[in-house]
Amino acid sequence: MKRIIGLILGLTAASPLASANTILDWMDEHRPAAIQGQSHQETPADDARLLTLEPGETEMYARPSPDGRFLMNLSSKGKLSWIARRYSENGDPANRITDDDRALDSIGWRDDGHVYYLSERAGGLGLWEKISDGEGMQRRIQSLHGMITQPILLPDQSIIAVRLKQAGRGSKQHKQHRTVDNFNNGDFPDFLTEIVHFNADGSERVLSAGVNPALSPDGKWIAFAMPTGRSMHLFRMHTDGSELIQITDSRSEDVQPAWSRDGRWLLFTSNRANPDLRHSEKSEWDIWRIGTNGRNLTQLTRDPARDGGAAMGTDGKVYFHSDRKISSEQRAEHQIKSHSVSGFHIWSIDLPKQADPVAN
Repeated sequence: MKRIIGLILGLTAASPLASANTILDWMDEHRPAAIQGQSHQETPADDARLLTLEPGETEMYARPSPDGRFLMNLSSKGKLSWIARRYSENGDPANRITDDDRALDSIGWRDDGHVYYLSERAGGLGLWEKISDGEGMQRRIQSLHGMITQPILLPDQSIIAVRLKQAGRGSKQHKQHRTVDNFNNGDFPDFLTEIVHFNADGSERVLSAGVNPALSPDGKWIAFAMPTGRSMHLFRMHTDGSELIQITDSRSEDVQPAWSRDGRWLLFTSNRANPDLRHSEKSEWDIWRIGTNGRNLTQLTRDPARDGGAAMGTDGKVYFHSDRKISSEQRAEHQIKSHSVSGFHIWSIDLPKQADPVAN
């Protein structure tokens, strides 16, 4: 954008009519007719579609069910937060799954009809499961200990999760519940993070430093983000910690990896288009895609707002949350009139067709 503005300034400087007071008028006159009268925020930068918009609510971290029929997401309204299940076709709410504080940053799909999540409901931390319609009994899968978040239940009933360790004296106590605007769920100030494998017999093994672990469709690999200086890079490794492979390498924060359904691609959140490593909140955050071999990097979303938490659906769509501006047409489509629509909501965008990368 700076290069475009610089070019405009250079061209208009040669004209006797060009001045600081007339540049914006010149730009407006030469703007394509299709977008005259619209602000920059109202002009879509990509073809993303708004999926969820509830009165006074925010919706984040959409996760499609294995069969693609439902989305599970974190919903918030005021001081209340809960995990909701929605229909992926239109984003309409189906039911609340749980409002357990520990589940808000730790829930995942076990199969089409069941979810698993962290809870302290039995007097100690454990991984539990329940039916995704929110009804029926709940069963503890395994007891855990320590400051644990972002668990993944493996097919052999063992667990991979992130453990937080205080970085030093004076560290702030970690709040287990998620705030309404917790955009970067891999940022834990004053804590070190490590990815740990918890076996069913209670033994454990530290696999690597890192956050945001994501299991590949074949269950053999874990993709995750690991800090290197002020940057965050994506890595992958086997579930036993072997064959560590670095995928991204840039002066940016690459976080929140998610696998494509065929296991050949990783979706992730990054500020690489406009990074500010000292003040990450000032960066432009978008959804990107890269082959698991580190090739064919592609930017999927383009908007000044914050796009994050991408996940791949069975329908070829990428679901993500964003705090983009909501247009009057979008408000009308979702029948929202007087309530606030600021904050994060779930959007979707089609995954572009591209030559398949070589997986290894």
